[in-house]
Amino acid sequence: MSLDSAQLETFAAVVREGSFDAAARVLNVTPSAVSQRIKALEQAAGQVLVRRARPCQATEAGAPLLRLAGQIALLEREALDTARGSGAGTWTRAAVVVNADSLATWFMPALAAVPPELRLLFDIHQDDQEHTADLLRSGTVMAAVTAQNVPVQGCRSQRLGAMGYRAVAAPAMFATWFADGVTPRALADAPMLVVNRKDRLQHRFLRTLTRRELDPPSHYVPSVTAFEEAIRLGLGWGMVPDLVADADLAAGRYRELSPGSRLTVPLYWQHWRFDAQALTALTEAVRTVAAATLR
Repeated sequence: MSLDSAQLETFAAVVREGSFDAAARVLNVTPSAVSQRIKALEQAAGQVLVRRARPCQATEAGAPLLRLAGQIALLEREALDTARGSGAGTWTRAAVVVNADSLATWFMPALAAVPPELRLLFDIHQDDQEHTADLLRSGTVMAAVTAQNVPVQGCRSQRLGAMGYRAVAAPAMFATWFADGVTPRALADAPMLVVNRKDRLQHRFLRTLTRRELDPPSHYVPSVTAFEEAIRLGLGWGMVPDLVADADLAAGRYRELSPGSRLTVPLYWQHWRFDAQALTALTEAVRTVAAATLR
């Protein structure tokens, strides 16, 4: 049995837009038509493909079909553009997931390096580098910057380099909490900054430095810009990428907790394992900029 392209397109729209009603608006059909198409696709697959939640999500059984829907849409668009000739290209949405520090430092120049004639509209998702591959696994995105080197099924993995991090604090905060040295006791008491509850980078630094499992009082600051500003204002200490720490250290706005004790996080580019001009160009741009920027 062959899969119905309209059903696959509808399935992808439901997951992308988050609801049946939103998908209906994008596809310019009724919510009833969306529901019928999803039901027919699930009957053909013999599995529940959509988790009816807020937002709607693909089930584990639906992930391969969601990936297939995206690949078909991309290949169809490229085939039509080729048939129509140059200058007649349509816009294509490229969904990618990136960790926050990469997004705030080197990743946007990579997107800007993609040839504009490819007419890509980027749909950027953000997650911790230890979890970005989950969106690739679910079929939500076509590519991911991730700390996981083992390829997701149906994907290729290529090493990009590594981001270096240093533990830093404002001079006044350092003087208040580490007056007697950066000891395990001081580290257990001093307030720490964390991006979110998935962010374990600071805890990893503490284990490396003290060989202990410490759990200091923590501020959660889910923004790279605000995170760095919070350190400068003395709210707590945190791990900052070398790419941005150097200037603040040189200007005296930061003080390093343990000079020489850096953490490095290897990064990989994982993407769908199939040939498409847009994906190839995006991969080339990401690898080129990463090679010039990362360790």
